Amino acid sequence: MIAANETGPNAGRYLFMPFETGAAGVQRIDLWDNNYNTRTTTIVAPGTQGFVSGDASLWTPWGGYLTAEESWGAGSSKGRLFEVSNPTSAAANGGTFIQRSILPRFSRGLAFDKNNNLYFVDELNGGSVYKYVSANPFATNGNDFFAAGQTFALRVGAGGQFEGNNAPAITGASTWEAITDVNGGVLAGISALLGDGTIDGRVSADNAAVKGTGFNRPEDMEIQNLANGNQFLYFTTTDSDDDGNTANGRSRVYSIDLGTSEVKLFADSNTIDMATGLAAGGEFRNADNLAIDGEGNIYIIEDQDGGVEDVWFAKDENRDGVAESIGKWISLTTAGAESTGLYFDKFNPNKAYINVQHPADGIDRTIMLTAAPAAVPVPGAAWLFGTALAGFLACAATKPKASRNKDVSFKSLSGFPWSTNKTGGQTRPASGRACFA
Repeated sequence: MIAANETGPNAGRYLFMPFETGAAGVQRIDLWDNNYNTRTTTIVAPGTQGFVSGDASLWTPWGGYLTAEESWGAGSSKGRLFEVSNPTSAAANGGTFIQRSILPRFSRGLAFDKNNNLYFVDELNGGSVYKYVSANPFATNGNDFFAAGQTFALRVGAGGQFEGNNAPAITGASTWEAITDVNGGVLAGISALLGDGTIDGRVSADNAAVKGTGFNRPEDMEIQNLANGNQFLYFTTTDSDDDGNTANGRSRVYSIDLGTSEVKLFADSNTIDMATGLAAGGEFRNADNLAIDGEGNIYIIEDQDGGVEDVWFAKDENRDGVAESIGKWISLTTAGAESTGLYFDKFNPNKAYINVQHPADGIDRTIMLTAAPAAVPVPGAAWLFGTALAGFLACAATKPKASRNKDVSFKSLSGFPWSTNKTGGQTRPASGRACFA
C-alpha cells in the first residue's frame, strides 16, 4: 500500500509504504530526489515493536502516517494500528512509531471521511467493517485524536449474516452499532476485552446484540467525494462469490453511501466487461486493493500471481455507487509477484504509483506510471488517466510493456529485496514481461 504526505510543508513530496513481512517496517521515497540510490529511506526499522505484515497505508488529516498489521487471530498479540508521528522529518530508522491501542484489534484497511471518522476492516472470511468516531475529530495531532472515541461495527439489515462464497451480495439499509463506550473503553455486555487491556474487534462485532455483518475477506477501502458534497465509502471482499465456482469469477466491491448508509454492490464478476460487452466472469477475481484518480474514478487491483493479475478501471458515470462496466487497465506478468498500493498523485494527475512485491527474483519495485496530456482535450477529462483512457490503456500481457501505448511510461523508483531494506540495485525482474514490472 502507498500513501503520500497530502498536507503540510512540501505536500506531495514523499511516498510512504510498509513492509508486508514477518519483520515489518516503513519506508519513505523522496520524489524530489533524482538519485535512485538515495531517494529511499527506511524510517521504521523492520521488526520495531514486533511489527509484522504491514499493510494499511494512510496519511492523516493532522500530518501523521498510519499503518496496521495484516495479522490477527485468537490469542494473537498483533492486529495493531500504528502511527508514525514524524513521517517527513524522520532520519533513517528514526520514525516515532506509536501504537494507537484505542482501536479494537483488527486486520487491515483504513480511510478517513470528511468529518475525520476513521473506517477500517477486518480481513477475515466473516470480517466486519468498522468506524471510529473521535471525541476530538479535528485534533492537530494523533495523541489528541486517539485520546478518546467510540468504535462501531457495520450491520446491514437485520445483521449477523455471513457473505461466504456461495451467497448473494449483502446490500441495503445499514446501521453502525457501538462495540466500545464513547471513550474507547469496554461497553458492558458488548466489548470483548483481551488480556493486554485492548478490545477484540472481531469478537465484539459478533456479539448477539451487535450482529455485525460478516463479509468474506474485506481488504482495502477508499473514499470518493461527490459534486454534491456527499461521499461513498468503497471496500473489497476478496473471497466472496455467489456460486462457489472460482472459474467464473470471484470477489466483490461494495459502496456505502455515507449520507444515507445504504450499502450497494459496486462491481463483481457479473459487471459488464468494457472489452466484450458481456459479464466479466472468470477474468475478474480476487479484488484486493482500491485506488481513486483525480476524476474520482475507482480502480480495482486483483490479488493474483503475475501473469494473470489485472488492475481494472470501473466506469460509474452517474456516480450512484454502482459501476456500469469495468475494463482491464494494466496487467502484471512478473513471475511470482503481486501488485499493491496503486496510488494516484494528488498534485500531478498524470502520475500514479504502484508496487510490485515478492517477485520470484526477490527484488521488489515501486513503479511510477506517467501519462502524457491529451493532444486534443476530451470533454469531461483533462488528462489521460481515467475516462480518457478507458479501454485504451490496458496492455496485452503477451507484449512488452511499452509496445502498445506510447502515451504511458513506466519508471522504477526503488528496488529492494523482499523482507529487507532498499539495496539500490537496478536489475529488473528477468522474468517480467508486462505492462508494468
